[in-house]
Amino acid sequence: MSDKTILIVEDEQAIADSIAFALGKEGFAPHHVTLGEQALAAARDQAPALVILDVGLPDISGLDVCRRLRQFSDVPVIFLTARSDEIDRIVGLEIGADDYVTKPFSPRELVARVRVILRRAGPAPTAAPATVANPRTPGFELRAAEARILFAGQLLELTRYEYLLLKTLLEHPGHVLSRAQLMDRVWRDAPDTLDRTVDAHVKSLRAKLRGVDGSADPIQTHRGMGYSLQPGA
Repeated sequence: MSDKTILIVEDEQAIADSIAFALGKEGFAPHHVTLGEQALAAARDQAPALVILDVGLPDISGLDVCRRLRQFSDVPVIFLTARSDEIDRIVGLEIGADDYVTKPFSPRELVARVRVILRRAGPAPTAAPATVANPRTPGFELRAAEARILFAGQLLELTRYEYLLLKTLLEHPGHVLSRAQLMDRVWRDAPDTLDRTVDAHVKSLRAKLRGVDGSADPIQTHRGMGYSLQPGA
């Protein structure tokens, strides 16, 4: 697949057709499958630019598809769901989704979100330094040009928002950043995102850091205030 190909995983043909039509009008190349297993095969073999993934699929849950997808790909994912429950939203974002759209929705709005995510996922400016090692945050290595972060010499497998959140904390070591500040800097192009999303992403970041170093706990919680990255952690 090309960098214009959008994989649509949706078992309701009418919904899939409306999404494909809206994407096609904007110059994208939609590719539609109806099952989760088909989606995983397409993502593995053909590498789409983005996946639009229904949560309620006939064979396996869209949440399970995303979990398995994240084992081999960091392709952006937008969930489609018939439920607006906040817990569902947080779970979806925790396992690596980039956005969440509740049915019924406007296909034009969905395409606008696709554009925002793909623009955000684009290559970093060539002027960005290849590697930044901040002496106040030992153990971390920020490779901005590659949109990658290393911890204790190991590359962290981060979703897009996890990367942006950790990058923001790294750039302000010791500073307490409120949820509102983090939402504004990390999710500025997703104004409908819930503030609890910050907590979910901090939780997943902590788990990944401890996966590298079981004693690591550099992200500090300041109750009622926000989060900070502990200098010298």
